[in-house]
Amino acid sequence: MNGLGLMFKLFSKAIEVRASDIHLTVGEPPSFRIDGSIVRTDGDELTANNMKEMLYGVMTQEQQEEYEQNWEYDFSYAFEDKGRFRINIFNQNRGMASVLRLIPSKILTLADLNIDTPTFKKISEFPRGLVLVTGPTGSGKSTTLAAIIDHINKTREDHIITIEDPIEFVHSGQKSIINQREVHRDTKSFNAALRSALREDPDVVLVGELRDLETIRLALTAAETGHVVFGTLHTNSASKTIDRIIDVFPGDEKPMIRSMLSESLQAVISQTLLKKIGGGRVAAHEIMFGTDAIKNLIREDKIAQMHSSIQTGSKDGMITMDQALRTLINNREVEEMEAAKKAKNMKDFLSNKS
Repeated sequence: MNGLGLMFKLFSKAIEVRASDIHLTVGEPPSFRIDGSIVRTDGDELTANNMKEMLYGVMTQEQQEEYEQNWEYDFSYAFEDKGRFRINIFNQNRGMASVLRLIPSKILTLADLNIDTPTFKKISEFPRGLVLVTGPTGSGKSTTLAAIIDHINKTREDHIITIEDPIEFVHSGQKSIINQREVHRDTKSFNAALRSALREDPDVVLVGELRDLETIRLALTAAETGHVVFGTLHTNSASKTIDRIIDVFPGDEKPMIRSMLSESLQAVISQTLLKKIGGGRVAAHEIMFGTDAIKNLIREDKIAQMHSSIQTGSKDGMITMDQALRTLINNREVEEMEAAKKAKNMKDFLSNKS
């Protein structure tokens, strides 16, 4: 079987076993990540030639040149009508390696994700401001955002612009008009696309990743000027998210950024995935809204007090990660020890059952 045939066989198998990722490394057989764990296949070890044939078979000439120049590259690939893969290629000490993230062809709705709740509908209906979805790599941020964008698309007559690297879920316009732009294909950078988006009459802007100071600054400006901006960060709590944004800026700019953030922040969703009893995975969400109390804490640089405000803010729809984890345990969706691994403090979590 040639390299491309082997790649397509792995694509089909990943979809069949509901893997989230395919791992390819020279000197190792192909592996899948299933329900959070790496599972090796019984295939042959991959050689340098295998890897090149497989990966170059799904890349354009331009993508190959970009990879050879930079030694790593991100792109997406549509496999027939069965699914898309977000592919990262990189070099390691034995040669090429790659991780391929499966993106289902069907966009999951809020109901599919069991988050068809007043809280998530409220987040989907903000007319302006900044909404951040955060969590570690592979925690389902893109899936949650796709469901929120899908809800907006079905319920609002808006212009939605997404800026992604690469495009993951492909939306088609329903009530809304959607323009999806891929960095390095449709635009040079997140910054350039976001700056341009402000002149493209958007109602909703999704920024795949708030990577640097300039992108964050532009996102805050867009949120302040009447647009709703959705973005992602690799942080694992609402308070750390606020810290991360402010810490990006030099000291003399921090007071101004605190002020901008306090004015524009609507919500932070921090999420993680857990192994579900009976198989599969389920998400736990910490949710913080930009209430007056939260805005004051941001403005006054009292981020350490934020966790307590979320803890006591259930009437506003807020919930801490530990509270969300405890709910999953009480609903018999996850084992207590599995939840404890994701808690703020494992020992405290296990000793406090409330």
